[in-house]
Amino acid sequence: MTQINKDKPVMVTGATGYVAGHLIKLLLEAGLTVHAPIRNPDDKGKTQYLDGLAEASKGKIVYFKADLLENGSYDKAMEGCELVYHTASPFTMAVQDPVKDLIEPALLGTKNVLEAANRVTSVNRVVLTSSCAAIIGDTADLLDLPNCTATEEIWNESSTEKHQPYSYSKTIAEKEAWKINEAQSRWDLVTINPTLVLGPGINPNGTSESFNIFKQLGDGTMKAGVPNLDIGTVDVRDVAEAHYKAGFTASAKGRHLVSAKSITLLEMAKILDDHFGDAYPFPKKELPKFMVWLVGPFVGMPRKMVSRNIGYPWKVDNSKAKKELGIEFKQPEEYVVSFFQQLIDSGYFKAP
Repeated sequence: MTQINKDKPVMVTGATGYVAGHLIKLLLEAGLTVHAPIRNPDDKGKTQYLDGLAEASKGKIVYFKADLLENGSYDKAMEGCELVYHTASPFTMAVQDPVKDLIEPALLGTKNVLEAANRVTSVNRVVLTSSCAAIIGDTADLLDLPNCTATEEIWNESSTEKHQPYSYSKTIAEKEAWKINEAQSRWDLVTINPTLVLGPGINPNGTSESFNIFKQLGDGTMKAGVPNLDIGTVDVRDVAEAHYKAGFTASAKGRHLVSAKSITLLEMAKILDDHFGDAYPFPKKELPKFMVWLVGPFVGMPRKMVSRNIGYPWKVDNSKAKKELGIEFKQPEEYVVSFFQQLIDSGYFKAP
């Protein structure tokens, strides 16, 4: 059991990111000092939203210049920290070179942060943002599991550099993290493995794959119909809370599958349509799988991905996060609507 001292600073990598923003909000509200290593601390456009959080809270944020892919880059920011959150990792499906753009950054970034934890003797716990993608690569993988349901005991064994490279990057990065952790005995490792993260960001102009999906739901890109894709979803604020509690719950250990509910793209569109009406061209139907299979490669969805993910139910067991971290998950209606509303407020869509 590892009890973290709240009088000591806490380091958060990827501080300007989607999940990290809400995590830092919780840390600052608790009166903690946050060490935020970022690529360019002088870029006020990047730090303004975090600065606003700090001004409105009891806590303090201190920026450090660091680069995820540079060895030794995090040592200074980590000094004096008992708790380290490693949230920084690329999340995009649109890549030219999966190895260079996804796999190497995820793996090298994890190595750099955890090797720094080995050098900085104040560190007692690292909380790593992994992904459900490190548990399940394709939805069809669930067919081979008891009750067709994934748990934290499962590892993604179907993704490769060429097939589902993002999922592969998260898998090998988390495996490397556990390997580095097991080779020493001073600091323990806890991982958070969320499904698709949705909900409003601290930075209303932030970008992520989640933002891209919602833009396409509302801008007419998917007006003709959507694939029958069932996906686990979770509110970004619940993911942040899971991180916070994983850091400060002394008994927390291992992996934590963080997912509220699985819903299809059409169910997301229906929630939006019910709330916002006909102001936006939300899709109203699902496309037949054969049609998705035919056109998929032209819109960035390879046929193997179509055949192994379209039309299968997504089922995961979130009981560990509920029991050990005390997470009470928000329902999709709340985070789907609030997420789209933020896009409207930010000017991505005209107000209805």
